[in-house]
Amino acid sequence: MKITGYRTLTAQQHWRRTIGDVNGHIVEAVTEVPILIVETDAGIEGVGIGSHADLARLFPAIDGEDPRGVAALFDRMLAQVFKSGHAGATYGGVATIDAALWDIKAKAAGEPLWRLLGGRDRFVPGYASGLDIALGDDELAAFYAEFADRGFVAGKLKGGLDVDTDLRRLGIIADALAANTSRPGLMLDANESWQVKQAVRYVSALEEHVDLLWVEEPLRRWDAVGHARLSTAIRAAVATGENLTGVDQFRPLFEAGAPDVVQAGAIWGVSHIHRLALAAAARDLPISPVGYNANPAVAHVMTAVPNHLTTEVQAIDFADGVLVDHEFADGGIVLSDEPGAGIRIDEVAIEGARRGDGWANPAGPHMRPVRAGLRVVLDGVER
Repeated sequence: MKITGYRTLTAQQHWRRTIGDVNGHIVEAVTEVPILIVETDAGIEGVGIGSHADLARLFPAIDGEDPRGVAALFDRMLAQVFKSGHAGATYGGVATIDAALWDIKAKAAGEPLWRLLGGRDRFVPGYASGLDIALGDDELAAFYAEFADRGFVAGKLKGGLDVDTDLRRLGIIADALAANTSRPGLMLDANESWQVKQAVRYVSALEEHVDLLWVEEPLRRWDAVGHARLSTAIRAAVATGENLTGVDQFRPLFEAGAPDVVQAGAIWGVSHIHRLALAAAARDLPISPVGYNANPAVAHVMTAVPNHLTTEVQAIDFADGVLVDHEFADGGIVLSDEPGAGIRIDEVAIEGARRGDGWANPAGPHMRPVRAGLRVVLDGVER
């Protein structure tokens, strides 16, 4: 079997709610979902979701190759961009190609990806995450109640601007999830908005009233020493890593003893998260994927590693025209027996459903506020 070409599409996720974090939010959000379809001479096509970055520059590394050699082709793509480096947006292109190749490999084997990777059980534990900083309290309660109806026992709040507000809203999440457990798992995501001592003071104030499972991305992603200092100063675990583009970028964090929970953005693909999970396992650390909806293929990997903790689920549906044969029940993701990653693309539906600005909206969370990390008072008022 040989790789012969590729084509790209862009679907849109219609969230039907406002989404965002401490850095910004989008009202009635519609966001873009880049899709890659890799073609072969055997007629088997692989679907990758995540990014279109640098595809033309990366494709020569796999053109004419057998896609079933995906692990070696992952390294071949990294070598293709050796001089300029694979970090940043380029890694998104590598990861999306990688996901498509794993899809082909599993389809060619006639097996679901989770089975091909060595998984035993198709169930993947998950937690609910509303991207919810701009949701009203009633909307917040309704979102987590929907996940509670599907058996979820843990949820993550976007916050970090005001202690009193976050305490109230963590209570709302706990009340919704209490239908399934007397001690819901609660997380807080600050999206890199604090400095070390801000984080210590803020989380310590929360911990006077609530037991946090973890605090996520409290500091800038590269601050290995700061994350380690914070971990020793609070009860909650410190979770970070979703925006690191390459297993190599975790080295300073591991050396500093920084992450209590190792996170990986789902957008960075199958090979990345598989290698990272094993690197974390060698250090007795759990792995937790972020943003499953952005690349559902990564859930398959979690069935085949020894240290999966829980996977972030941000919605129970997907972009228009993206058909994912996964279910949400019993507090997690139930994968299917369909060969491949269980993702099908309806190209006609994608083209007929386009509207909105997506992440290009300047009010959204992908642009860091000028005063992030420099706010003297954290009371919910921008100064």
